[in-house]
Amino acid sequence: MMDPGAVDALADRLRAGAGVVAKRDIARVAARLGLDAAAAVPVGDDCAAIPDGDGYLLLAIEGFMNAFVERDPWFAGWCGVMVNLSDIAAMGGRPLAVVDAVWAPGEDGARPVLDGLAAASARYGVPIVGGHSNLSTDRGQLAVAVLGRARRLLTSFDARPGDRLIAAVDHRGRYREPFSNWEAATDAPPERLRADLALLPEIAEAGLSVAAKDISQGGLVGTLMMFAEASGVGAVLHLDAVPVPAGVPLERWLQSFPSYGYLLAASPTDAPAVIARFAERDIVAADVGAFEPGRRVDIAAAGPRRTVWDFALEPLIGCAPAKGAP
Repeated sequence: MMDPGAVDALADRLRAGAGVVAKRDIARVAARLGLDAAAAVPVGDDCAAIPDGDGYLLLAIEGFMNAFVERDPWFAGWCGVMVNLSDIAAMGGRPLAVVDAVWAPGEDGARPVLDGLAAASARYGVPIVGGHSNLSTDRGQLAVAVLGRARRLLTSFDARPGDRLIAAVDHRGRYREPFSNWEAATDAPPERLRADLALLPEIAEAGLSVAAKDISQGGLVGTLMMFAEASGVGAVLHLDAVPVPAGVPLERWLQSFPSYGYLLAASPTDAPAVIARFAERDIVAADVGAFEPGRRVDIAAAGPRRTVWDFALEPLIGCAPAKGAP
């Protein structure tokens, strides 16, 4: 059991974590562009969802930290595909194609990034269909975009008070040091990678959930904060309920970026069925908290409960629904 002082200190460190601090940049960029959750295509989700016929086109893009591209270029290329496919799945979609933009100081500098991109494209079965390159720059840089399609959406905007909070993460991995990237994909069979991603659209199409979010660089807690902000609700994470891989400190796990990890909102009635879907594929899933009325995200540990973020005082990514909106 954690004493109140320890929970206070943990809340402070989670609030100040690098992944959370980086997410705050979104608010400034969105404001400058005049974007918000009330736009024709709401901003603040894992992908832009564009109505199209009887479903939605999904469009997402990821840019990568220069230090990451420099230090682990092959894995950066792999992640260029992997994290974009995860965003598509988080919206209840299936990927169609990927494009990339690669900058490098010469062909030799670009080779490991391109090899990583090609490897992930082949293993996940999603083609790279174009992009842009520049092999005459002074450093490596990478951005990757993906197009997908969904029949029924999972969104960041539809968690409701009373929904259970489910965390689903593939524990069959290890850290890719020195970063807190929990890597559970590069040695997995292609069939497993593809079927695991398909779980999310299957859950959406079965009507078991309408709200989900990919666990990103902000980790489990940072992602929950963005999820709650976008849905205009509060949330509580019960630390004792979070499954943690053997030997991994809880605090690091809460801030880790898993290669396969999602938060979902589900009614108390549907939550067991959602958890069972992941368990059938040996993915660790658990009910780790709840969405609540209000505007705070709290952590709780067998009694002590402390606020990590209060949106009544300050936005995080600034993409919350307008006050009074449904």
